[in-house]
Amino acid sequence: MADKQPIIFVVDDNEANLTACKQILKSHYVVYPALSAAKMFDLLKHVKPEMILLDVEMPEMDGYEAITLLKENDALREIPVLFLSAREDAASEAEGINLGAVDFIRKPFGSVLLLKRIETQLSLVHYRKLLEENNIPVT
Repeated sequence: MADKQPIIFVVDDNEANLTACKQILKSHYVVYPALSAAKMFDLLKHVKPEMILLDVEMPEMDGYEAITLLKENDALREIPVLFLSAREDAASEAEGINLGAVDFIRKPFGSVLLLKRIETQLSLVHYRKLLEENNIPVT
């Protein structure tokens, strides 16, 4: 990975969840919290993160709607999205993955699990970029 800390957006309408995520992530990543998907899209006009942690259940625009808009945008579609959700059913998890999320973590979650899943996904992005830079086809 690069020497600079990767940027991660955490999008959740619950301030306690934002604070908890920021506490877990702050020593490893630069964290931008957002209380709504609309605020996330405002942030994306100025900052491009290496990953987005996205809640599913939010007012106005839920996480599924937000990821759909991200994946429709050429400039944003490659940003990995990891869902954090209180939903416990397999159908919700499958829907998130089918919409393009790289992972789905159920709340409440442990800090070790969250950090490891983020590390894994960021490593995959890093190695994919290396392959592309060396003109090695990525499927």
